[in-house]
Amino acid sequence: MPKKVLIVEDENNIAELLHLYLEKEGFDTAVAKDGGKAVEEFEKQQPDMVLLDIMLPVLDGWGVLKKIREHGATYLF
Repeated sequence: MPKKVLIVEDENNIAELLHLYLEKEGFDTAVAKDGGKAVEEFEKQQPDMVLLDIMLPVLDGWGVLKKIREHGATYLF
């Protein structure tokens, strides 16, 4: 079963590039464009790893990190 990675990035070019590279390497990816969607996707997807941008609309990366940490241990980069 492929590992799930949640990409939290508001810049389309960066998000798409990360998505393409990770899928090429066999990861199952999801992309969230803002902090609010990131928390929703995290709860829905339960990813193994999160690539998290800090400067995000709606809820910044630090706020997303706090919400994710309430749910347990996930690798965050």
